[in-house]
Amino acid sequence: MTGRLQGKVAFVTGGGSGIGAATAERLAQEGATVIVCGRRQGPLDEVVGQIAAAGGKAEAVVADVSDEAGFTAALEAVAKRHGSLDILVNNAMAYTWGSIEEMSTADWHANFSTSVDGTFWGTRTAMRLMKGKGGAIVNISSICGSLGTPWMSGYSAAKAAIDNFSRAAAAEGAPHGVRVNVVVPAVVETPATAGMLADEASRKATEKLIPMGRVGRPEELANAIVFLASDEASYITGATLPVDGGRSAVLVTAL
Repeated sequence: MTGRLQGKVAFVTGGGSGIGAATAERLAQEGATVIVCGRRQGPLDEVVGQIAAAGGKAEAVVADVSDEAGFTAALEAVAKRHGSLDILVNNAMAYTWGSIEEMSTADWHANFSTSVDGTFWGTRTAMRLMKGKGGAIVNISSICGSLGTPWMSGYSAAKAAIDNFSRAAAAEGAPHGVRVNVVVPAVVETPATAGMLADEASRKATEKLIPMGRVGRPEELANAIVFLASDEASYITGATLPVDGGRSAVLVTAL
């Protein structure tokens, strides 16, 4: 623990597992009081317990980011209870899988209600709470928002929307000391990617597409998020940072 975020209040959505959980733990290691948000109490309590056991400060908040009123109220309650909201990490996401020809309108919309709407509601509320005080918002996108991905059209469109929404938010927030940046993962070892990495052949096929030759670890994404949330990134806003082992830098790699 170096105390880079000592005295800061941070709110992490989708904090019960994967990148969100790793981010919550890293924020706490740097001295922040971390609110770990998600839809299920059990996983949140587990993350909070791990943070507390390591000497950090955290609390669980059950909220669904696709519920505008509930999510907004949760953010406002945290700011009131702790006196401020200094960092927001919009990490929660949802996706559907399938071809464009067979995708229903409901499945298409399902990709946006959490990823895009939730990011918008969270960012809007955080900007209001941070205005005049300053703060940092880090939105989590995906390489799918940068490169075409078959059978993931809805998710890809949603993540592309987050990228450009964040640039607009950065421009609006800058005069008020509110920074907005994006972290862009590729394949990271989380519960969401367990299916595509379930067997050795699938893992090796995936790793062949990544110049560094391996999938990412949640803590590697967390390190980038913590940097962008910290004062070390005080002159960085509107940036889109790939943390993907070089995947987005290449057209194809040798097999």
